[in-house]
Amino acid sequence: MAWFKRTDKGIKTSTEDKKDAPDGLWFKTPQGNIIHTRELKNNSYVCPDDDFHVKIGSKEYFEILFDNNKFTELDANMKSGDPLKFVDTKPYSSRVEASIKKSELNDAVRTAYGKMNGLDIVVACMDFGFIGGSMGSVVGEKIARAIDHSLKNKIPFLMISKSGGARMMEAGFSLMQMAKTSAKLALLDKAGIPYISLLTDPTTGGVTASYAMLGDFNIAEPEALIGFAGPRVIRETIGKDLPKGFQSSEFVLEHGFLDFIIDRRQLKNRLTTLLNLLNN
Repeated sequence: MAWFKRTDKGIKTSTEDKKDAPDGLWFKTPQGNIIHTRELKNNSYVCPDDDFHVKIGSKEYFEILFDNNKFTELDANMKSGDPLKFVDTKPYSSRVEASIKKSELNDAVRTAYGKMNGLDIVVACMDFGFIGGSMGSVVGEKIARAIDHSLKNKIPFLMISKSGGARMMEAGFSLMQMAKTSAKLALLDKAGIPYISLLTDPTTGGVTASYAMLGDFNIAEPEALIGFAGPRVIRETIGKDLPKGFQSSEFVLEHGFLDFIIDRRQLKNRLTTLLNLLNN
């Protein structure tokens, strides 16, 4: 009769005492593969079953690239102002403060310097979690100052882009960052200091139209979305269906806009090899 009613040996935990499984222990890829988050982190946030590259931010990239995760951050406390007093559904200043609180970041890029396999390097890494990784005046200024640090100390510069484009709430102030960062990169080129641009998913808009495509080497992660306007906008503009894989890093590589695609698990060692070749 134990099939039909609970005996004394049955489960006695009351409903209110039952505990849910903690959130964030498992990750499911778009292909349906499931991996424990600890294993995912140890694999540079790449799913081993299908090589899916999980979207990550500056915290994770710094962990992957800097030796023992030791680095010195530059201009960490710089925050956006509201020069145009922009108001949409709510004031821009309120949105900035909300993004700071939610993301625990002060803006959409972090810059730092340290050692990568013993080599000195300056890294600027964008965070999509802060207003879509949009490029505002603080993003441009922090990148420009990071380039200045590279120039002063003759250290290679790595830019990791992940952005939806220019920040509309800053209008012309945002667009000016395209010219400012490009001019700074020209100084790096003149000084013979290597600049490597890593494009991740997604890299679009004014970022693609400026510093993301100006590297001595332009490289990308697999299956990253790379382009100026999004596929939907282009499709509606030209009135035609787009080729399969359009604006993926593989498509962009095939058409000559990238030097190579690199698996994140190999990123640190491949960058080290590349910089050693350039130094020699």
